[in-house]
Formats: sequence, C-alpha cells, structure tokens
Amino acid sequence: MALLTMREALNRAMVEEMEKDKNIYLMGEEVGHYQGAYKVSQGMLDKFGEARVIDTPISENGFAGIGVGSAMVGLRPIIEFMTWNFSLVAIDQIINSAAKMLYMSGGQFPMPIVFRGAGGVGGRLAAQHSQAFESWYAHVPGMKVVAPATPKDACGLLKSSILDNNPTIFIESEVLYGMKGEVPDEEFYIPLGKADIKREGTDLTIITWSRALSLVMPAVEDLTKEGINIEVLDLRTLRPLDEEAIMKSVRKTNRALIVEEGWPVAGFGAQIAYLIQKDAFDYLDHPVERVTQRDVPMSYAANLERESLPNPERIKEKIRSMLA
Repeated sequence: MALLTMREALNRAMVEEMEKDKNIYLMGEEVGHYQGAYKVSQGMLDKFGEARVIDTPISENGFAGIGVGSAMVGLRPIIEFMTWNFSLVAIDQIINSAAKMLYMSGGQFPMPIVFRGAGGVGGRLAAQHSQAFESWYAHVPGMKVVAPATPKDACGLLKSSILDNNPTIFIESEVLYGMKGEVPDEEFYIPLGKADIKREGTDLTIITWSRALSLVMPAVEDLTKEGINIEVLDLRTLRPLDEEAIMKSVRKTNRALIVEEGWPVAGFGAQIAYLIQKDAFDYLDHPVERVTQRDVPMSYAANLERESLPNPERIKEKIRSMLA
C-alpha cells in the first residue's frame, strides 16, 4: 500500500474520478494556480486545465450558486471552500437550493454536487476560523454529510461522494491534512453511510468521527495498559447514519461514550444519545456520556484552545468514571 497524507489521498480521489468523467470539475478560491489553500488540488490545473479547475474570487455565495446551477444541467461540480467557516456566506445556496432542489422539482433535478473543504479546529485561528459544522449540516434533510478521519477513508469516501447524485457535505479536518496513512494501491470506494470499527473491545464503546478519532486512540491505548478494553467506532458518515453499527456495538459493550469536536448544545452526539436510549436502553449499564468542545467560542490563546477542545485526558477521565 502507498503511504499518503490526507491531502494526497483527497487529491488522488478527485483526479481518479475527473479522469473518468469530463463532467466533473473543481471550483473554488485558490484551487488552480495556487493549487489549493492546503495544496489538496496540487497539480490538477496542469492536468485538467482552466475549464475544469476554476479559480474564483472571494465570493462563496456566488460560486456555490454556480455549482448548484451547473449540477442542475448535468455537470458534477466539486466546490471547495477554503474553510467551512466561510461556507456560512453560502449557506442559502447550500440549504435552500442544493438540499431542496430534488424535492422541490418533483424529482426532475438531481443534485450531484460535493461541497468540500477544511473544517474544525485550525490551531490558534480563534473564534471565527475554528468551528466544527457537522451538526449544522447534518440537521438538514436532503444532504449527505461525510467526515473522514484517515487518508484511506478520505480517498474512498470522496470518490463515492463525487459519484453520488445527492448533494454531499464533505468536511476535512484542517489539522489532519498532513496526517499519513496507508491507502490501497488499487482503485477502491467506501460506501457512504457505513461506520467502521477502528478497534474492537468489550468494556465500552466510543463513538466518534473526524479529528476526534486521533484524540481517542491515544486515550484508548493508555487505558489498555490498565486492563480496560475499549471498542472504537468511527462513523465516517453522519448522514446517512449507520445506526445498526452503533446499536450492535453498544449492545455488546453496554456503555457508550460519544467524542466530538463540536459544541454540546444540539450537537450531533445528542442525536446519537437519543437513538441509543431509544433502541438499546435495556442493554445500558451506564447513562450515555459525551466529551465535546466546551460551550464557548474558540479562544486564540493556545492554552485556552487546548482546554476548550476534547483531549485524551478528558476522554480517559470520563471513561474511568463510567467504569467505576
């Protein structure tokens, strides 16, 4: 297997699909001549030309709307937001146009569009540039929401997202672009809506996604030395949600902890906790718990940023309390 960074895996996914279908194009700020704010589109302008790798002005609402319109007439756009924080400027196009077009047109206009870019904490980028928006977009019917945690998953899930006929929100952790991982050499796809057990265990299930997985695994390895055997379920896709995988794991371990980078109020973990109490209540030996970002805007100061976010120490403390 090749050892690729997250950005290389995402690049490979787009290149492989664009080589097969001339209707797929990439558009966004700095995706062409600058080769992406995080170099995800490196080399793509030279390979596909300016008609298919399109630089735009700073105008998220405008180029998101162009993407929606072009999807209505048969193209398959990939719209890159430099960061999902800027997607708020285009949220009308995403929610009121992309998500509803198939429904409001009576099925006449599929919406094969991928909105992708960097999300979550940025590392001392403060309140306006370090926000996890998975819960916001997963709230809206008509869209799929994907949040990969490894280069392999990022590659396989993005390829499936590009081929999907529904609008897909693809959120890439800003601090994982340089993360390396094994990616199969042969072409492969990972279906949307299928969770993955990253580690099998018997004492407790951790349910997580995106960057939070990289915080969970060190905590789990430390607890293993204490004789605690944790199962780790990476959702990978939040909508559609693999409820079957969640229930199967919780019914085995009888305890569930949700770890997410978003805020606690109305966070996606709240929906998962509701589903577990509804469908696996009789199996629970402890109330479902959550470790989230603190309920405050992100601070610029490094020490306050660390304190705000989930971290391995907070995760271990919560697990020990659940098993006491």
